[in-house]
Amino acid sequence: MVVGACFLGFSIFLAVLLVEIALAPSRRPLFTVPLPGRIEEVQIDSEGVRLHAWYVTPGSINAGSVLLHHGVGDNRLGVVGFARMLVPKGYAVLMVDGRGHGASGGMVTYGLRESVDVARWVRWMRERRAGPVFGLGKSMGAAILLQSLATEAGLAAVVAESPFCSFREIAYDRLGQVFGAGHLLGRTLLRPAGEAGLLYTRWRTGVNPGSASPCEAVRLTRVPVLLIHGESDNNVPVRHSRLIAAANLPHVTLWEVPEAPHTGAYAVRREEFERRVTEFFERASGSMNSFPARKPSW
Repeated sequence: MVVGACFLGFSIFLAVLLVEIALAPSRRPLFTVPLPGRIEEVQIDSEGVRLHAWYVTPGSINAGSVLLHHGVGDNRLGVVGFARMLVPKGYAVLMVDGRGHGASGGMVTYGLRESVDVARWVRWMRERRAGPVFGLGKSMGAAILLQSLATEAGLAAVVAESPFCSFREIAYDRLGQVFGAGHLLGRTLLRPAGEAGLLYTRWRTGVNPGSASPCEAVRLTRVPVLLIHGESDNNVPVRHSRLIAAANLPHVTLWEVPEAPHTGAYAVRREEFERRVTEFFERASGSMNSFPARKPSW
């Protein structure tokens, strides 16, 4: 009885601790950096939360627009490399600060409320008439973009690097990682802590974290998806992308990069990463010339 009570108390303590860390990640300092093209500071309101981003445009937009989304504990600076890759190729890019990150307000919900934010940003980009709007995200940002597909946010295609397949599944990993183990420890011995964490998260945020499932969102859509995952990822194991791709859906492609760590595919396979991403966007839009080249009105 005493052992059981102690274990229950420990499980609740661990759950609350991990949830508080997850819901209030430290904010990385935000500062300006050199980027190709014109940089515009923009902001929108989404469900009473003020969101911020940089909109970067080339001299002539002839390839479409891309919404770039960073990972947890990061901000728009985390996608600078993607912006420097895409803008010279004729893409306009929107580098967002997600909820609870960077200059944006609100609390992170790992894709549930952020799906609405993505739809608002896509609408904002479409009003600029800069061609089809694609998504490119890493880690949490990748999962958010995939989750938004369930709400028909309007993205023409999504590239997701190192996404988690569901909030519940990544919770198992996080519990195991606390003790230097894998997801099996989280889904067995530490499962009570996981369930307590889900309940506490629901109480703290007002949303059901158990319903956050990029895996299910991808299954329900026909929007083209390119999954990129490093086989050496010790943060979000490649198992997550494999689970998303497991249904063998025709609109889903998985590229596994053997030597890449978490969100490290671009660093270790730069040329191949650029080729795969741009060719994927081109196929999704029909061709690079599917709409007239447009010069920004600045």
